[in-house]
Amino acid sequence: MVLNAVLGKLGSKRVVLASASPRRQEILTNVGLRFEVVPSWFKETLEKSSFAAPYEYAVETAKQKALEVANRMHVKHLRTPDIVIGADTIVSVDEQILEKPVDKQDAYRMLSRLSGKEHSVFTGVAILHCRNKDNQLETEITDFYEETKVKFSDLSEELLWEYIHSGEPMDKAGGYGIQALGGMLVEYVHGDFLNVMGFPLNHFCKKLAELYYPPSKHNIEHKKYDSIPSVDTFENLSDGEGESSSFPEHKGASKLDSSAICSSVVVHNSESNTAVRTGFMVPSENQNGVSDSAAKPPSKILELMDGFRASKALFVASKLKIFDHLKAKGPQKAVDIASELGTSVCGTERLLDACAALGLLEKTPQGYSNTDSANTYLTSDGEYSLHGYIIHSNDHLWPLFTNLESAVKEGKRQNHQAFGKKAEDLFKDYYHSQEVKQRFMAAMHSIARLTARDVATAFDLSCFKSACDLGGCTGALAYELVKIYPNLNVTVFDLPEVIANTSYLQPSGQHTPPVTFVSGDFFKDNIPEADLYILSRVLHDWPDEKIQVLLSKISSACKPGCGILLAEMVLDDEKKNRSTALLQSLNMLVQTEGKERSGSEYRALLEQHGFTNVKIRLTGNLLDVVLCVKTYEK
Repeated sequence: MVLNAVLGKLGSKRVVLASASPRRQEILTNVGLRFEVVPSWFKETLEKSSFAAPYEYAVETAKQKALEVANRMHVKHLRTPDIVIGADTIVSVDEQILEKPVDKQDAYRMLSRLSGKEHSVFTGVAILHCRNKDNQLETEITDFYEETKVKFSDLSEELLWEYIHSGEPMDKAGGYGIQALGGMLVEYVHGDFLNVMGFPLNHFCKKLAELYYPPSKHNIEHKKYDSIPSVDTFENLSDGEGESSSFPEHKGASKLDSSAICSSVVVHNSESNTAVRTGFMVPSENQNGVSDSAAKPPSKILELMDGFRASKALFVASKLKIFDHLKAKGPQKAVDIASELGTSVCGTERLLDACAALGLLEKTPQGYSNTDSANTYLTSDGEYSLHGYIIHSNDHLWPLFTNLESAVKEGKRQNHQAFGKKAEDLFKDYYHSQEVKQRFMAAMHSIARLTARDVATAFDLSCFKSACDLGGCTGALAYELVKIYPNLNVTVFDLPEVIANTSYLQPSGQHTPPVTFVSGDFFKDNIPEADLYILSRVLHDWPDEKIQVLLSKISSACKPGCGILLAEMVLDDEKKNRSTALLQSLNMLVQTEGKERSGSEYRALLEQHGFTNVKIRLTGNLLDVVLCVKTYEK
């Protein structure tokens, strides 16, 4: 099959899915595509009324998502992807576009409109081929859309609210997920079922075949199609075709300025099946038969060599609270910032310029100012502030990682070499110094806040009535759980030193759902009874022997039907594709006795203690989620 040949070619490429959707990840994983997930930061604020048809809005949003990720990886992450896949799914009824509901009332409004009606589900898909040429990002875009007709039954008020209270509608276009509880609302489906889940796999595979193995000219029939010429079969196309390039060859390569990527969109028109493209030139050979590209600098290696500089620039800017300063003051010149911070003008200007080049700041004639991402993630009071974790990375993780060579040679942690203290003494320092303690807890809180929603919604947890978050720290995940599952009683169980200092990081307001905090040591003390035990960023800190003790303790407290929810970076079984998780595993080498584990390793650990039906969900966020249920007594 040509599909296997295409997937074989893509296997050697950096393929990126610009979406955090677990459904899209599952669909593409099942077909055998290897990819990494980089969720897009593109704000879906396109003016819907400016598009002649709903599908045009979905296609344009998919393109902008993919372009944002390609540009960010090229400029900020210093690593250019080969292929970026963007997708956007919308529901359209009566020519009105329905996206994800913002709250329960919005979900009710959407589902009420769909009750008893047929509606359309459109998914726009953009496939970007990218290349770094002379430090400029070149892209080629192919896009298409798929439409599926769905008919809802007449929905009673009771059924509507029962479904809404399940929490499932909140992250789904049109307010429902057909693959789960939402399927009970559906009377019939005409078209691609997977398209309703969020990704038209059949159409995508046909498009790959069309891009990588186009039919020879004498076999092309000129017909008019509503969307895309169908590919009747993937058979009988030799993998030897088109071997002169890893990508389809196109003439007329042109550069796309990465600083103006949104205004230089390259369009592939799915209606007319024509394209305006910035293509890739096949490397030519010189007189000695050597490819010209061989003389070019190894961009990937150079990016890695310089990666530590970018990290330290971010750390220093955060420690100086430059992002806080600019959020409060607005655009400012380097000399004014230096004056207020008490830093040198030349050093401050160079740091600001570096941050602007990394996409963290914007530089205009009026001065420097924060990007939207900086205001959200880098200011200490940002909605999903990572400031605490960045400071922790600078003060604690950076010194440890400078001893990585020793850790690799010795196979043990490097706390004594980095700080002159044993690991256990260093841990005590976190709780003896109020400043260090709050900084460490702020670091843990920031990661929990950023990942909480994806962890809480990775699986339907409505069947559980009580949950205990072991090592739940400030309760960031617990509060997200009770927000999504109002009938779930959640207890946070952590060390007394932690529980005593959680109040300043907890949400405030009259409508904040209740969460119970209990102090104790889950290795030594009795743990609270619960239907569901949560271990978020806990197991990676410990060796297998300690994990066996903890899982045995949980298993003893569990009755059949009780579950465990793990939130960790889950490695692929071959441990070769998820660079962030693999680097985190190195992190464990230098500072703890733990490690990151694969899905198979977690499954084996859990099954030893009577937990089966192990399900793994890659969220696309920093943490993946594992859910299992106890089905027998060990």
